[in-house]
Amino acid sequence: MSNCAIIVAAGLSRRMGFDKLAADLAGVPVLRRSVEAFLNCPAIDSLVVVCPQERFDALLPGPFPKPVIRVDGGDQRQESVQNGISAVPDDTTLVAIHDGARPLISSESIIACLDAAGQYGAATVARPITETIKRADQNGFTRTGIEREDLWFMETPQAFRISVLRGAVLAVVTLDLTVTDEVSAAEAIGVSAKIIPSPSPNLKITTPSDLRLAAALLQ
Repeated sequence: MSNCAIIVAAGLSRRMGFDKLAADLAGVPVLRRSVEAFLNCPAIDSLVVVCPQERFDALLPGPFPKPVIRVDGGDQRQESVQNGISAVPDDTTLVAIHDGARPLISSESIIACLDAAGQYGAATVARPITETIKRADQNGFTRTGIEREDLWFMETPQAFRISVLRGAVLAVVTLDLTVTDEVSAAEAIGVSAKIIPSPSPNLKITTPSDLRLAAALLQ
């Protein structure tokens, strides 16, 4: 029995305007920081990195202390995750799926998420929504408030028993669903994810200001 991490890093960084995964973050590329977080986590036995060969060669030169497999991504995130699942080792029992653009993830969060997935079948790191939420009309004017109690921002990793994850992926394909995360795929087969609150910042690098904030947090 072993635990595998799938690092999804096949995106084109359209909103950033340049390859955000190659961006320098306190002297280390964003993607390498994300991968090293899982390489350094004692609960992870192997990794699958979903990214182009050129990105892997440029940002992730080996050797590695754990087995690392690279696979190509797909046109959509869910296709990239499917490719990653197909490459996990045969003895894998738990899989943690992580966005390569979240370089500040801690071992504490990874371990807690895996432990909860082993107990409940699925788990996700998330943070509670604390801001005031409003619904707007098509012209950009506020109309109504939305109760923020029990609302959460989904983050990664999202972890699953391998049987749950494979069943969820099959449902997405069979039902022709479009999902933006794997928790949504698991919900399609009736499996709810246990929420693990983020104990520390776990932001996703999407804009240049996110890079500056991540650098400040690292310091």
